[in-house]
Amino acid sequence: MSDNHPIDSDVRDLAEVPSVEVISRSAVMLMSAAAERLGLSYPDPDSSPHRDLDEARRLITALAGLITASVEYLGPHAGPLRDGLQSLQKAFREGSAIPDEPGHGPGEKYTGPVY
Repeated sequence: MSDNHPIDSDVRDLAEVPSVEVISRSAVMLMSAAAERLGLSYPDPDSSPHRDLDEARRLITALAGLITASVEYLGPHAGPLRDGLQSLQKAFREGSAIPDEPGHGPGEKYTGPVY
């Protein structure tokens, strides 16, 4: 590949980003997507056209796995990311017509029960 190829440039740029920033950005993207799928950007989440609890479950579980697996590297970012995750888990529980049993909600196999 030549030095002018866009992929080379993207890889080089990504290689310069510290791992904690890549992990944090990924977590924020998962959080944002989960919040949208929970309908949290709407005054009445139940009426959001983007609400999809099945999709939200997947995103929250992926977020929980990412945070749990990388918590030792996150330093001061760990607390806020865990708080955001827990807020999404609680919003999922509150938004479910039939809430999961404690310990069986999205991501709870990684984080433990969220009440």
